[in-house]
Amino acid sequence: MSLETTHERESVVVRQGPQLVRGLNVWHATSIVAGTIIGSGIFLVPAEMMQAVGSAGLVYLAWIVGGLLSFFGALTYAELGAVRPFAGGEYVYIRDAYGPLPGFLYGWTWFLIAKPASIASVTAGLVRVLGTFQTFSFLPQTLFVWHVSSGRVLSVNYGHLVAIAATVLLTGLNYVGVRKAGNFQFAFTVLKVAIIVVIAVVALTASNGSWSNFGTSFAGAKGGMVGFMAALVAALWAYDGWNDLNMVSEEIQRPERTIPIALIAGVGLVAILYMGMNAGIQRALPATAIAQAAVPAAAASEAALGRLGITLVSIGMIISMLATLNGTVMSGGRVPFAVARDGYLFKALGEVHPRFHTPALALVIQAAVAIVLVLVGGAFRELFSLAIFAEWLFYVVAASTIFVFRRREPDVPRPYRTTGYPVVPALFIGTAAVLLYYTFVSNLRDSVAGVAVILLGIPVYLWFAGKRRKDLS
Repeated sequence: MSLETTHERESVVVRQGPQLVRGLNVWHATSIVAGTIIGSGIFLVPAEMMQAVGSAGLVYLAWIVGGLLSFFGALTYAELGAVRPFAGGEYVYIRDAYGPLPGFLYGWTWFLIAKPASIASVTAGLVRVLGTFQTFSFLPQTLFVWHVSSGRVLSVNYGHLVAIAATVLLTGLNYVGVRKAGNFQFAFTVLKVAIIVVIAVVALTASNGSWSNFGTSFAGAKGGMVGFMAALVAALWAYDGWNDLNMVSEEIQRPERTIPIALIAGVGLVAILYMGMNAGIQRALPATAIAQAAVPAAAASEAALGRLGITLVSIGMIISMLATLNGTVMSGGRVPFAVARDGYLFKALGEVHPRFHTPALALVIQAAVAIVLVLVGGAFRELFSLAIFAEWLFYVVAASTIFVFRRREPDVPRPYRTTGYPVVPALFIGTAAVLLYYTFVSNLRDSVAGVAVILLGIPVYLWFAGKRRKDLS
């Protein structure tokens, strides 16, 4: 059975009416990979990593291992995306390999929790960074308080309005055209790369820095394998987001060529930038100062440039988070769209805007859920914790489909074949499985809750599956 026949078999009807357009070129695609990956993580996690392992050498080892694992994952997804260039990315791979129920559970989890919580997390971080500028000191001021019940109070401040405005503006940009969103992504990714390079160069060449700092250590580190795994998880969190490109595969020009180039080049660029930034931080500060810094990149820049260094890092973080937010909004909206187009969510979510050729309603609903999470305050952080387990679980499941497709569809043309197959995908899956176990046991309550959220999708799937059968009969 051909790939196209398989895909059409899972759709409710042969596609009619407005369709998505392939408006993203290789520069857009590469900026989606790099721009979505580089958020606030590189500015913050060096402290967490130093607290975990205690030495520059082990911090670098965690960055290198994390970079290699992310690169192995990108190589695996490059083949999957080149062969199945459809909206939804991982949803399509899981659906075609293991059936519509596992695919739905992936889409359900991403639509209900993962992407809205990511959007809420990024906008909350954006507000925190803006609050470091005197001009925005009013952001924590309360606008009104709503007593939901005797024990629950909903407080809304100016910061909430800024977070909501950022969500609405970037959702609106994605609503009016994928090309416009792609241009924004490219421009802001170039800006963030330039700022990271400047910060790294300044820290590496500052007269008050010292290469001897690489030999210092932090005595209070966790140490051992537990410490290294904690540092590796932090590094992988900073590398996370490269899989978002595959979710917009249906809107990429020449996807069989562009997706592999963008994934490989994007992850490679990020790895180089991260190594350079970390080297600058290590040269500017001793290990203990890194471990105790709230924002190590800002502390390193301040040591070199004074207050100007802090301002530079803050601006870099704002630009970085805006590009991450845009990439997250763009990719997230394609998942419920793909699920709905197959008939497993409300039909309107799977429709394309007749003028803008975007999954308009899916983007709007995603923004609405994210805004609710912003307004309920810290509760979205708990939801984000629930999503961490689900994320690693679906990394393992989605990446494993490459073996299923190679066995089941040996004659399907593969414009790109994963370099190092089967070792590379096996290493990625094996390590992701280890980290999945580590995440589960280290945060048992949230992980169990994450499993419960995934399983709650089963009755929802059964309802839509029954409705779909009636529509087809």
